[in-house]
Amino acid sequence: MTEQPIENEEKIKSVHLAEELSSRYLSYAMSTIVSRSLPDVRDGLKPVHRRLLFAMRQLHLDPKSGFKKCARVVGDVIGKYHPHGDTAVYGAMVRLAQDFSVRYPLVDGQGNFGNIDGDGAAAMRYTEARLTEFAMALMEGLNENAVDFRETYDGEEEEPVVMPSMVPNLLCNGSTGIAVGMATNIPPHNLSEVCDALLYLIENPDCELEPLVKRIKGPDFPTGGVIVDKFDTILNNYKQGKGFFRIRAKWETEDLGHGQYQIVVKEIPYQVIKSKLIEKIAELLFEKKVPLLSDVRDESAQDIRIVLEPKNRTVDANLLMEHLFRQTDLETRFSMNMNVLDHEGVPHVMDIKQVLREFLDHRHIVLQRRVKYRLDKINARLEILSGYLIAYLNLDEIIRIIREEDDAKGAMMARFGLTENQAEAILNMKLRSLRKLEEEEIREEYNDLSAEKEQLEELIGSEAKRWEAIAGEIKQIKEKFGKKTALGRRRTEFAEVSEEVEVPLEAIIEKEPITIILSQKGWIRCLKGYVDLNEDFKFKDDDALQIAIHAQTTDKIIIFDTAGKFYTIAANEIPSGRGFGQPLRLMIDLGISDSVCSMFVFEPGASYVIASNIGRGFVVDENHILAQTKNGRKIMNVAEGEIARFCRKITGDMIAIIGENRKLLVFKIEEIPTMARGRGVTLQKYKDGGLSDLQIFKQEEGFTYTRAGGTKTETELLTWLGHRAQIGKLAPFGFPKSNKFLKED
Repeated sequence: MTEQPIENEEKIKSVHLAEELSSRYLSYAMSTIVSRSLPDVRDGLKPVHRRLLFAMRQLHLDPKSGFKKCARVVGDVIGKYHPHGDTAVYGAMVRLAQDFSVRYPLVDGQGNFGNIDGDGAAAMRYTEARLTEFAMALMEGLNENAVDFRETYDGEEEEPVVMPSMVPNLLCNGSTGIAVGMATNIPPHNLSEVCDALLYLIENPDCELEPLVKRIKGPDFPTGGVIVDKFDTILNNYKQGKGFFRIRAKWETEDLGHGQYQIVVKEIPYQVIKSKLIEKIAELLFEKKVPLLSDVRDESAQDIRIVLEPKNRTVDANLLMEHLFRQTDLETRFSMNMNVLDHEGVPHVMDIKQVLREFLDHRHIVLQRRVKYRLDKINARLEILSGYLIAYLNLDEIIRIIREEDDAKGAMMARFGLTENQAEAILNMKLRSLRKLEEEEIREEYNDLSAEKEQLEELIGSEAKRWEAIAGEIKQIKEKFGKKTALGRRRTEFAEVSEEVEVPLEAIIEKEPITIILSQKGWIRCLKGYVDLNEDFKFKDDDALQIAIHAQTTDKIIIFDTAGKFYTIAANEIPSGRGFGQPLRLMIDLGISDSVCSMFVFEPGASYVIASNIGRGFVVDENHILAQTKNGRKIMNVAEGEIARFCRKITGDMIAIIGENRKLLVFKIEEIPTMARGRGVTLQKYKDGGLSDLQIFKQEEGFTYTRAGGTKTETELLTWLGHRAQIGKLAPFGFPKSNKFLKED
């Protein structure tokens, strides 16, 4: 059988798969960045929003007209301009109409467009929409050649590349989007304040960022709230184009008489769903994690009204709210990332000055294009009007030429030096226009247009006058949408919180005495009250007591393991009851081969000596032993075959150390250095074996050890007194054969 030739074999190309994947993924990424996810710095719109507004404008849905079904608008958008899913287009349209999502809505919706509780909008066949005045200002000048147009995806229509944008929409309404490898998240701002910054930048092009930020002040969210950042933090965010804003709910107390009160939350942070916020507070109440709170109710109607009832009249409202700020979305962080497309379509993370400058440069170009467009229209009209005036001056001759000449148009052009447009206009003139009054109106129009032309030519020829005109436009916009209007008033307030307010655990957890028990197999539990630590506690088979301590439910429990790590657990989180508790490894990430060597209650201001089995150690203070996560905090570095063994609180000025060789050494504890992390220094030198036990004591009181018949305190220290890293002398007669000072150790 002969092989059949492959059809179109000459068109097949060999390519490397990795290179082809890289190239195609890059194309996809750029398409996502430029055509979907990132807004244009000039008008603050993504393509879907721009096409949506343009389609509504083409349907004549201006603020003074009636509403049209959203389904009609969405159909036009996906049919003519945006060949994507109707759900995505309608979702974008809904958001532009939500006054709790957009600071200055671009769509005026009629019907159910969702709410702040997280309920979705009704189907597009039920809702209606039209444009707002703000959206019209965004598109002002589209019919005056203010911006370039391009063909739509099918080549049958044209769409604007960018909107003329008389209003600084990017900053006023913000934007959010996720592309491939980059994202944007810009908060909304107050238009009046942005206009102030623009006017200042026009007057001072080389200014620093600080005076601009002082005028912008910070974000102005549609849901209000309070920004609790310092000015320096806000300034740094705008300098870098990235940063965080802390937003808190706005609340107040209402007096109920007889010393009773309730807290009312009137504004919540931006993008927080009210129903989920209340569910979270109710969940904390059910789990008894907010003991200062008695009840939560949602009494919202048009305005937000969340009522919080304190446990009793003595509860401090600020303390209660501080706790809720930490536990719920009554306080959130808005992550700002001003990643936008510049006028060339290149993505950049811009600072606030660059964003304002790009907008002003865009307005400058739009102004020049609109002026040139108007000049062309005026010149065309003046040409016609001058032809009319020639006709009125030579009316009899014009009439004769029209009646007698075969080529009246050519004859008029030759006789009076008319252009073709002028001759054509005269021939199309109606007889009623030949009256005297019409001639006077034409002369008046001619003079007015000539004066306007002179002004526009001056504007084109002077950059200073152009910037003056732009400043005038900005002032008009500020007047129209400024703080004097209901829409333009600032909603988000500022309140600096210089330091984190420490919420005492006693305000969150009821303080009760407990006994914490840790078994040798690593099971932990707590019993109510102070139980005798020598009691015979019950454990599982082949398990026994390792450590038992007294604590309070409000305490932090510190655990030190053989790997040199410190862990922190809350006493109130330790399981209670008559059972065996739960494995400690469920609460902390204790290594498989590691075990607990010490457990104690955290004490502010305390210091500890930690030591390894080979006799190395150092002093660590309380600032370094608190761990923030289950992974713990590595403090002591141990070599292979070495383990951390002791962690003892410093309660005196001397330390007694005994090795496995029964050599005892006493020296001043000040000889041990304080370290934040490390392997430590040699505490006692050994030829064989290692460290067996240590005890910290006051020099005048001496060290204590167990012996037959009880305990003995040794105050005559001279025999064993030395310096750190020495060998020491044999332990006193009667010292325990276990080489331990006390039985409980």
